[in-house]
Amino acid sequence: MPAASANSDKKTAAKRTAAKKAAPGEAASASPAGGGAPDGKGPEAKAPARRGRLTAQERRLATERAELRAATLKRLEKSSGKLATAAIARMDDQLGWYRRMPPEHRSWIGLVAQAGIAAFTEWYRRPDAPQAISTDVFGTAPRELTRAITLRQTVELIRTTIEVMEEAIEEVAAPGDEAGMRESVLVYAREIAFATAQVYAQAAEARGAWDARLEALVVNSLLSGDADEGVLSRAAALGWGQPSKVLVIMGSAPDGDSELVVEAIRRASRYAKLHVLTGVLGKRLVVVVGGDKEPVHAARALIGQFAPGPVVVGPTVGDLLSATRSAHAAAAGLKACAAWPDAPRPVLADDLLPERALAGDQAARRQLVEEIYTPLDEAGSALLETLSVYLEQASSLEGAARMLFVHPNTVRYRLRRVTDVTGYAPSDVRSAFTLRIALALGRLGSVVEQG
Repeated sequence: MPAASANSDKKTAAKRTAAKKAAPGEAASASPAGGGAPDGKGPEAKAPARRGRLTAQERRLATERAELRAATLKRLEKSSGKLATAAIARMDDQLGWYRRMPPEHRSWIGLVAQAGIAAFTEWYRRPDAPQAISTDVFGTAPRELTRAITLRQTVELIRTTIEVMEEAIEEVAAPGDEAGMRESVLVYAREIAFATAQVYAQAAEARGAWDARLEALVVNSLLSGDADEGVLSRAAALGWGQPSKVLVIMGSAPDGDSELVVEAIRRASRYAKLHVLTGVLGKRLVVVVGGDKEPVHAARALIGQFAPGPVVVGPTVGDLLSATRSAHAAAAGLKACAAWPDAPRPVLADDLLPERALAGDQAARRQLVEEIYTPLDEAGSALLETLSVYLEQASSLEGAARMLFVHPNTVRYRLRRVTDVTGYAPSDVRSAFTLRIALALGRLGSVVEQG
């Protein structure tokens, strides 16, 4: 027992000694400094002071990168001419459209390639500086070059130049800077792609605005009657061909942006395979249509773009200069269409001849007299007399026969002759109205001539 008690006391003493040794560490871990030294001079206390500063290794790496970049820049400056020559040679070898271009355009394209490589060199020198790449690269060429080469050809030109630069990276870049220069070429290729899109977008907007003004000028000349040979040249510049049939369609313009309306007309015309010149003049939408289709068929292909209300189709003519007559008829018909609320949509201007005549359209009055009254008068007085009596008798065959002292079959035969001569059937209500107006105008003209 005494021996066991002694061993137990020794173990207890050893545990107390170990606890005393561990106490300072526990106190430090429990101190308010949160794991640091009580006086705040531990490693954690010094961390904020180093935050934001470069270590010696980081400074050394940054210096090495700057030296590599400077060395690459010097080699790039020396190789700029060689790269431009290689790019032009690659174009001449791979791009057939480039070989077929006139020397003047090829020289301009060569200058664009040289400017692109020079702009890359400047951009590589100061990649963070704001630079107008489109001005640096494309500013060397005239604006007409954007019309001489298409956007697809410009993309091929830029792709060829970038390929030449990529293939020369191993030769141009300083040893160890190949990856950095390859990354710079990729970033610059993205920037030049956006610059190309911007140049062509600006050219397209300018061309679209000019075309819109030129188109409106052509349409206004046709409406005002000032059409001449200059109108033909302007229309040809807008892509107007030589259609066999030309007519003018007129109606109310829909609300909203007029440019969107004009573009909708163009889309519909392309789908219908028609030539069009169009414009929004005030509240009217005017469309000059050329093609081989019948007038009503052409109008129906485009009628969906007009605002609700009447749409009038002018008579078909043979060429653009004669479209002035079609335009005048369509304008007069649109003005007089209110007198015929049940008119179809679209309606031919010739179907509105009586309303146009009542509204004061001299062309419609002449047309009614020349196409109806004069042929009837030349065919014999019997037709004029029979038609007049028939209309006065409320379109009654028997009543007209009694007034003329003839058989009803004689009246029927004479009315068929009227239809053959004029194209209007007296038995039709609408045609009878047109015939009545034509007779009245013809008689008035005769009285004026006799007076």
